[in-house]
Amino acid sequence: MAVDQGLVEWVKEAMEPVGTVTSKRLFGGAALYLDGLAFAILAFDALWLKADAESALEWGDAERFSVTREDGRVQSLNYRRAPDETYDDADALRRWALLAMEAARRAPPKKPRARKRA
Repeated sequence: MAVDQGLVEWVKEAMEPVGTVTSKRLFGGAALYLDGLAFAILAFDALWLKADAESALEWGDAERFSVTREDGRVQSLNYRRAPDETYDDADALRRWALLAMEAARRAPPKKPRARKRA
């Protein structure tokens, strides 16, 4: 799956009044960061924004991000499919992205992975 660079650029441009968005490859797609916090994923030709229990009411029944692994396991992450209006309305994108940033700020810090000994 290739990253839709046009979508990456759209998010960067729309979020410019808020801060600088950077991206890193993830799942064959990309993770988007603002102020060092992951707030969005680009995958399966869609934009997925971070959610949590506190923002669940805002998201309603929006599709939750999931991926099926090679072994058949389904991994679900707390990201929701961005509403259609976020693809062509910068104000709408910022509104939903800022909701995602709030969820990212509330998320507990990730624990560093233990290094394998040689």
